[in-house]
Amino acid sequence: MSDHHSQENVHVVDYGKYIFVWLSLLAFTGITVSVSGINLGNWTVVIALVIASVKSWYVLNYFMHLRHEDIVFKIFISVALITLAIFVSLTFLDYSFVR
Repeated sequence: MSDHHSQENVHVVDYGKYIFVWLSLLAFTGITVSVSGINLGNWTVVIALVIASVKSWYVLNYFMHLRHEDIVFKIFISVALITLAIFVSLTFLDYSFVR
């Protein structure tokens, strides 16, 4: 019998980091709600999308552990997110010039 040992990469994240990310997500949610109540014109949507992007980055890196994945998987996710950003920006480009 062959003796194959599989080696797993185990990453350990402190609870303090999870609490910090959770508090950051709560803070960004509060900022989003606050900005939505202020009339900033077209900038309201832009600011909300930027905050949502930062929140999704936190979730992807810390809660979904993308930070510890292989580079091929990170490239795959990056291509998907860039494609999504192109579609959203083209949609809002059309929206912002229609009056």
